[in-house]
Amino acid sequence: MIDLFRLRADWRAILALGISLTATGAVAAAERGIRGPVEHSIGAHEHVDSRFGHNRPYFDRGYAVPNVPHSGYAIDHGRDHFWYDGGHWYRRDGLGWLVAGAPFGAFVSVLPPFYTTVWYDGLPYYYANDTYYAWQPDNQAYEVVAPPDGIESAGTTQPPDSDTLYVYPRSGQSAEQQSRDRFECHQSAAQQTGFDPTVAGGGVPPEAAPAKRSDYHRAEAACLEARSYSVK
Repeated sequence: MIDLFRLRADWRAILALGISLTATGAVAAAERGIRGPVEHSIGAHEHVDSRFGHNRPYFDRGYAVPNVPHSGYAIDHGRDHFWYDGGHWYRRDGLGWLVAGAPFGAFVSVLPPFYTTVWYDGLPYYYANDTYYAWQPDNQAYEVVAPPDGIESAGTTQPPDSDTLYVYPRSGQSAEQQSRDRFECHQSAAQQTGFDPTVAGGGVPPEAAPAKRSDYHRAEAACLEARSYSVK
């Protein structure tokens, strides 16, 4: 006869072990996502990118691998064939693949998982593995761009101060007129940029929100200035 109490106890033990192993794996994965000191040892063909406090390990450029990862996807740029995966770029070389630098002008649909946002001249750049990415709304993708002049010394991971607009009437507009102008300029700016601050996240992907927010405020300010307001 089957001992149900023992069977249940054995099942609980197996389940507890499975949960413990899953939790251990989750913690290890989470630790790799922390933007702090790298916790695991660096391999012979790896280095740590510490620029802007990024602190992530990557393969050395020129390191040859027989096969690209199972994840990621192919990107053709010019005459070269690349494979993009998790911030690593591989270039086809004969029968194998070499770890390579990202080609300027290439587009990716997904940022590296541990990118660092770097602000420079009021714009956000997304940095990982000695590579800068910038959101391009026309392509709805991130473009690999050359480092802007000065970003190495003046770039910061701190977002800019609040971009709230302070609006003052220059032609004695009434409170009712000011309210109407503010609303109409809001509508115009939202239509032009696709960003609406009155909805969650501006109605755009989180990665695109900082740049879109800046575009929105510039469009709103231009509209108000055209209606005889001083905008600061």
